[in-house]
Amino acid sequence: MSTALPAGSTIGIIGGGQLGRMLAMAAARLGYRTVVLEPQGDCPAAQVANRQIIAAYDDAYGLAELSRESDVVTYEFENVPVASAKALAADVPVFPPAKALEVSQDRVAEKAFLNGIGISTADYRPVDNDRQLTDALKEFSGAGILKTRRMGYDGKGQRAFDKIGGDDVSGTFASMGAVPLILEAFVAFEREISVIAARGRDGSLAAYDPAENIHRAGILHTSTVPAKLKAATAQAARDAAFAILEALDYVGVIGVEFFAAKDGRLLVNEIAPRVHNSGHWTEAACGISQFEQHIRAIAGLPLGTTARHSNCVMENLIGNDVARAEALLAEPDVVLHLYGKAEARAGRKMGHFTRLKRRR
Repeated sequence: MSTALPAGSTIGIIGGGQLGRMLAMAAARLGYRTVVLEPQGDCPAAQVANRQIIAAYDDAYGLAELSRESDVVTYEFENVPVASAKALAADVPVFPPAKALEVSQDRVAEKAFLNGIGISTADYRPVDNDRQLTDALKEFSGAGILKTRRMGYDGKGQRAFDKIGGDDVSGTFASMGAVPLILEAFVAFEREISVIAARGRDGSLAAYDPAENIHRAGILHTSTVPAKLKAATAQAARDAAFAILEALDYVGVIGVEFFAAKDGRLLVNEIAPRVHNSGHWTEAACGISQFEQHIRAIAGLPLGTTARHSNCVMENLIGNDVARAEALLAEPDVVLHLYGKAEARAGRKMGHFTRLKRRR
């Protein structure tokens, strides 16, 4: 389509979690309807969307129904089956494009893509058996992070090796599920940062200020803006995000995570072809959130300003942390967002809050 979606059009969202929920809320503010494809009934997104199609992400009938109901389709997580995205794209625009899924779903393919466009990453080796793991660890002086190439998130599917001289790795490949793996070299970084950037259907680009991230047990704990970075380093992070968007012919919002070294070097850790947890602060500290920015991009609307009116710290509420909600509501300059999940479980994201510090 060459023109913006008119108000009243329907946006299809694959995935019914909290990111789908916040996308549906942003779409409603801009006058759009939403239909969510999600196998779990009463998911967080269904509580605010116009309709839910209860079906698996690769269900042919569910996908056909989503296609019929939607004027454009997007997704809230990167493990959407590529075949599903391609099948939908034959009948309705799908943003971000299937190529972004293909690149991001495999850690080896992702790093090869990034290196191929001149963006640095940690050194890595593909691992398909214990012998290859032994050889790779020798190359990395016995240290590195072993990860599944696919489906890992929030620290899942990972094992660290830090013994100089190497550990006995017998049985490691089997213990990791006998699936394709990647060994990544350790990176001596000063901080972890991320950039939320967007590309419109007209090729326009925009990026929010980098956030400085702290993880606990592999799960994002806080994102602080502004990050403690030199201006040149922050600009280099934005430029890298823009290069990724251009190379993928991307439409929508992307999250790019970096390791920042003391000497100012940046290494991309991973890309997420969707709105991102480390961008939740934009909901409270900016006039245009990452969620509205994504809807604007895929609907063919002008991208919004990425300026922030406040410095801030966003913090995730994990598991029983949600019990803090009432006390947080009593604090000034705190913006709370709960995800409508009925059961608080260990490691489950139940909501987040952003504490604002007004800029003078």
